[in-house]
Amino acid sequence: MKKADPRGFLDHARALPPKEPAESRIGHSREFEGAYAGDGLEKQAARCMQCGIPYCHQGCPLGNYIPEFNALTEVGERGLALKRLHATNNFPEFTGRLCPAPCEESCVLNIEEQPVAIKQVEKHLIDWGFETGAVLPQPPARELRSRVAVVGSGPAGLAAAQQLRRAGHQVTVFERAAKAGGLLRYGIPDFKLERAVLDRRIAQLEAEGVQLMCGVEVGSDLPSSRLLSDFDAVLLAVGAEQPRDLDLPGRDLTGIVQAMDYLTAANRTVAGEAGALPERFNAHGKDVMIIGAGDTASDCLGTANRQGAKRIRQLYYKPAPPKTRTADMPWPWWPATLRESSSHEEGGEWRFAVQPRAFEGAGGHVKALHCAEVAWGEDDVGQPRLETLAGPGQRIEADLVLLAIGFSGITQASWLADLGVAAGARGRLTVDDDYRTSARHVFACGDATRGASLIVWAIWEGREAAHRIDRALRGAVHLPTLPLHTPFIA
Repeated sequence: MKKADPRGFLDHARALPPKEPAESRIGHSREFEGAYAGDGLEKQAARCMQCGIPYCHQGCPLGNYIPEFNALTEVGERGLALKRLHATNNFPEFTGRLCPAPCEESCVLNIEEQPVAIKQVEKHLIDWGFETGAVLPQPPARELRSRVAVVGSGPAGLAAAQQLRRAGHQVTVFERAAKAGGLLRYGIPDFKLERAVLDRRIAQLEAEGVQLMCGVEVGSDLPSSRLLSDFDAVLLAVGAEQPRDLDLPGRDLTGIVQAMDYLTAANRTVAGEAGALPERFNAHGKDVMIIGAGDTASDCLGTANRQGAKRIRQLYYKPAPPKTRTADMPWPWWPATLRESSSHEEGGEWRFAVQPRAFEGAGGHVKALHCAEVAWGEDDVGQPRLETLAGPGQRIEADLVLLAIGFSGITQASWLADLGVAAGARGRLTVDDDYRTSARHVFACGDATRGASLIVWAIWEGREAAHRIDRALRGAVHLPTLPLHTPFIA
């Protein structure tokens, strides 16, 4: 066996795999990131210092055993490294592509802004596992009679379903869309997560005995009463899909659409699930305005560039964040720095410290956005305060406006009330420490209870909810659990 290099962090610089140039990758919707050549992955894993106190472990909501799988990868034991990775994370191929990597922000080497490429090690390990056949179905050793229904097939629902099935329960996942995956399939563009990557994991779940019922909407296709009568436990992993909106003059103009509606339509067209892209979701030849600055806004930017937008502006009401940590953003806490994704490399223009005030239209279609310039100050007790600056403001031309300003909670549905479950504060489902709702035998997890958050939190909550359901049905602990900790990111 190869020996570990105690000087790895000194001998090897941080390096990321090559990416296809922006000018060519916007011509397709496939993933564009390459792989490490030769022993490049081992060298990156060797940079891990095996810290006595692994801050990366605390920075990860999943509690991944990061120093362990780095050490195993470094010495060529990829199979064992993948086992350690799977011990806490059902879907490292998703997190390795989509997670913002709080583990890297809290890496000790990030004090010098050169953290270990943890996310790349994770992604390359799992891709190697699928390519070599090291990732196999794990059907339960013993079948149980208990039946569990999971409503929703996003990362939280799928993680819970896999854990419960491996414990022996009969698990049925209900998904209203035509295919499983939730926002992994319909909200995330293919250039970040190709559907083949999602499909190979779903095939594993089905091989393990998870029953996927797609195209089934609870409340209409399936009465909610059937969930209570046919299953011993129900887990609600319905996400937080209610988008925030802008109540501004001109909001009813054609050409102003919610970002997730736009992304879903584009993704369905790319996947061949729909016909030609409807004109109202097509950015080709248009002036596009994206309002928002999160991951959804970034996905809109990359999608609009691939559709051939004439010009794209991204508007954010706060001033431009610093590019690096400042004194009030000490390591290892998650820093509020400017985060530009690969989509920003492909074209687009930021507009900071600008707040939309009204939409202007012609012939019923949006033509421009009127904005006020703003500044941030402090009130008498030191809290941030938004101040509108005097002056005419800005008029920005746009004939497609994408609202990517977040989500306010679950989509209210009558069948939830029929189950005896009601949304609590901030549009979320209320649960106790065991993920139970107010309804007997009904549990909930993921964005539906936490609010729109990171994929790592969704997987963690799915695993934890599965642990509690298994314990409730069997009266004993059979699934692993990670006690709630306080990572360096909310």
